[in-house]
Amino acid sequence: MPARTTRRPGAHRPMPPRTARRLPLRLLLPSLALVALMAMLLLRGYVHSEILADHRVRPPVAADRVPERIREGGPVIDTRGGRTESRRLEDHQLVLTFDDGPDPTWTPKVLDVLAKHDAHAVFFVTGTMASRHPHLVRRMVEEGHEIGLHTFNHPDLSRQSKQRIDWELSQNQLALTGAAGIRTSLFRPPYSSSAGALDNESWPVTEYIGTRGYLTVVNDTDSEDWRRPGVERIIRNSTPEGGRGAIVLMHDSGGDRDQTVRALDRLLPQLKTQGYEFETLTEALGAPGAHTEVTGVDLWKGRAWIWLVRASDDITDVLVVGLAVVGVLVIGRLALMFLLSGVHARRVRRREWGPVVTEPVSVLVPAYNEAKCIENTVRSLVAGEHPIEILVVDDGSTDGTARIVEALGLPNVRVIRQLNAGKPAALNRGLANARYDIVVMMDGDTVFEPSTVRELAQPFADPRVGAVAGNAKVGNRDSLIGAWQHIEYVMGFNLDRRMYDVLRCMPTIPGAVGAFRRSALERVGGMSDDTLAEDTDITMALHRDGWRVVYAEKARAWTEAPETVQQLWSQRYRWSYGTLQAIWKHRGALVERGPSGRFGRVGLPLVSLFMVVAPLLAPLIDVFLVYGLVFGPTGRTVAAWLGVLTIQAVCAAYAFRLDRESLTPLISFPLQQILYRQLMYVVLLQSWITALTGGRLRWQKLRRTGVVEAPSG
Repeated sequence: MPARTTRRPGAHRPMPPRTARRLPLRLLLPSLALVALMAMLLLRGYVHSEILADHRVRPPVAADRVPERIREGGPVIDTRGGRTESRRLEDHQLVLTFDDGPDPTWTPKVLDVLAKHDAHAVFFVTGTMASRHPHLVRRMVEEGHEIGLHTFNHPDLSRQSKQRIDWELSQNQLALTGAAGIRTSLFRPPYSSSAGALDNESWPVTEYIGTRGYLTVVNDTDSEDWRRPGVERIIRNSTPEGGRGAIVLMHDSGGDRDQTVRALDRLLPQLKTQGYEFETLTEALGAPGAHTEVTGVDLWKGRAWIWLVRASDDITDVLVVGLAVVGVLVIGRLALMFLLSGVHARRVRRREWGPVVTEPVSVLVPAYNEAKCIENTVRSLVAGEHPIEILVVDDGSTDGTARIVEALGLPNVRVIRQLNAGKPAALNRGLANARYDIVVMMDGDTVFEPSTVRELAQPFADPRVGAVAGNAKVGNRDSLIGAWQHIEYVMGFNLDRRMYDVLRCMPTIPGAVGAFRRSALERVGGMSDDTLAEDTDITMALHRDGWRVVYAEKARAWTEAPETVQQLWSQRYRWSYGTLQAIWKHRGALVERGPSGRFGRVGLPLVSLFMVVAPLLAPLIDVFLVYGLVFGPTGRTVAAWLGVLTIQAVCAAYAFRLDRESLTPLISFPLQQILYRQLMYVVLLQSWITALTGGRLRWQKLRRTGVVEAPSG
């Protein structure tokens, strides 16, 4: 029988091993997406010479340390293995060389001319261009031309360290390997000319290049086509004197090369009549070929590089389109809000719904663990100017919410208890017990002004009105996060509602302050729990049933907004996910006729564009802002961003003026646009991920403080 170990009471128990805290999935996936996005942008910037590029060109210096035989020698300089030699071409041998390519416009035309006249050439390609246009490099090799290196980013190597020189060479070779599966032993320094132009700064670079196994190739006949002097001048500059051999410098990239192409088409047959042959460099020198085939891991590295460059270009193109789309959406939405909110304000001033509505109203207050808030909520209702009955539906609270209401002993207040079943069930329970045809719904953490219910009731004088959206205000706006939500409520929600009211496609009756015609609710089946945004769901259902939904700007309610980032995250995650659910649920309206079809073809696209697509793409503005600030063009980037910010600020100030709010909170508006937007982007992205993966989101209860009260007066 095995021995039994006993533990003395109070003896030390080993602590369980600590597990490292994992990054929540809601942060991990957006973070990975952002890192991948920035990596693609940085790669694109590097390949397009916007990052790490050095465009400085050193002025000439003394040349007393350059060997005389090199300065007076030929354009092919060999410093490999300690040698100091140079070579010229034999008479009637001509090697055409093209720098800075391949260019998608001009290199194919140059290749076509060379093929037409059965001539070969040497193309000194940069890594940036070879990475972006690998098919042209492959064509060069397939058609028998030679490739040489011209560095990756085209810097003046005499200003660079040996580490940077090695980097330029290796990256250039990597691009060449990925494009054509070869390496080359030919090299031409950027900004070089003839051997006689070597000086005390460029000669050490030439020596170092030789130690890396490269043959340096300059030129002894410069066409000066980069000056665009005209076709005749290029031909004269490229024609050697007296039939001597020559290495001719031309360009197939770096600008408009139309003159180069036309001059080449005339130069080749003209020189052929003079007995010239157009060979590659190694053919002219009678040397082994410059190309070496690459296999194995190095080949796959090169191919991976080309694939990444192509992906970065494609992704950047998509992002630029996305930036254009979000720019149009943001400016378009601001313009619509600005214009239509003005129309709405003028309509409200002269609008008369009909006879004044004085009949009593049922107010439903669904409450789950609202002990800290419920007394303020109920007392604000009792102090109202309109006759009401108050139904507090306690949805299985565990903090004594129902007892608090009952202990108040206020008139016309009823408490209905039920097991916890969720907000839609609580509202339906209250609706079943309501006595009146006009039903106001509010949250248990919200307080009304004395006139709120009266203002909500007046639009129901029009028998076409099925629901009324109130004006929700942030009550706890003293903190920075509260002030940001206050700006969002005034500008993003209430200005939106004015616009949607004019367009007759209001997407949401806010849960904090809204009123419904009871018969309209019963026609659409009451509140549904199909989505987490039951307020958006019921509003869309009413539109599809033919009811008008309007906005009552004077029906103000003060709600307690989340006070921490975590609470804000939970709330907006639920809102975003619920909105996606509601859009998907009512997608059938797109193809229906009548009022449902009108909402489906006007309301749903606007909601999808302005509430889903635009917020999801909005961070592109900031991504390109950071990219432009760091890598340029800084001036135009700042000007564009400030222009958009100014337009948004003007709209925000206009919204605050319409709502008769102080402009002081707008001091933090620029910071809100930078930081707050990123949070909303991540929340919306998480909602998309949840929706696409088929995840389910549970109801999330926010922690309340009960500090919100309606302002006096």
